[in-house]
Amino acid sequence: MRQHTLKKSYVFSGKGLHSGAFANMTISPAPDDFGIRFRRTDLGEDNEIRALAGNVCDAAFNTSLEENGAKVMLVEHVLSALAGLGVDNALIALDNVEVPVLDGSARPFAEAIAADGLQEQHKERKFIEIDKPFTYRDDRTDAWISVEPCESFEASLTIDFNSPVLEVQTCRIDSSTDYASQIAPCRTFCFFSQLEQLAAAGLIKGGDMDNAIVIVDREVDAADVQRLAKLFNVGDIEVRQGYLSNVDLHFGNECARHKMLDLIGDFSLLGAPLKAKVTAFKTGHRVNAAAANILLKQLSQEII
Repeated sequence: MRQHTLKKSYVFSGKGLHSGAFANMTISPAPDDFGIRFRRTDLGEDNEIRALAGNVCDAAFNTSLEENGAKVMLVEHVLSALAGLGVDNALIALDNVEVPVLDGSARPFAEAIAADGLQEQHKERKFIEIDKPFTYRDDRTDAWISVEPCESFEASLTIDFNSPVLEVQTCRIDSSTDYASQIAPCRTFCFFSQLEQLAAAGLIKGGDMDNAIVIVDREVDAADVQRLAKLFNVGDIEVRQGYLSNVDLHFGNECARHKMLDLIGDFSLLGAPLKAKVTAFKTGHRVNAAAANILLKQLSQEII
């Protein structure tokens, strides 16, 4: 199988989920063996940040990359779209620190690219393969990820937040899964009890009712709603079936599917498609990044 890039460039504009900073972003075709790279045009034309696990500088509430002093935040959604559609080479140029959150999913990126298809290139695609399984267990939580040899990429994931609203959910994908329709539309989510903590940490400055699913995991009163309305700069907020405002879920297990979206984006930081079976339990960006780094160290062979 040969490498693939985009047929044309795509422009997206919007605010960052955490920084609140407005950014213009262009995803463009790139030559063979280029990989996926970010370029901060506001810092000059000569800086590039390679989308590699070794460049992860923060994985607390999003995946951020940094190289040679240039940083880019919230890369996981656009990286997931590129990996899910089979893009090997692309340049992502943006004029601020954070990738636009748009609707909180990867759908805007995936729909635009999938509509035109991809451009086949000259060189053969490189893959990462393993010959023995390994498991990474997080030392802070009971989260874990296991990776086993497989002829193609497949993954299964379970989330469990011990929540009466968000019950245990699972998601599974393999080579037959249509990423654009089944994974890309799934939006980021958080719990009501996290919102003020995140805001106090200087995050979710760009959060609103249109780019995140908010799960109400405790009793709320009028004062809670008023504070939240002020935080999101909106007038009316209501709770319906355990979710804020009139949220219509795209899938019954949309939250688990979004975690799969994140995992695909984070594991694309291996630098090439992975041929393996991945099983994940209660994982997140920090655990994904740690597992990807360990996987690179334990590879039984070079990228072939």
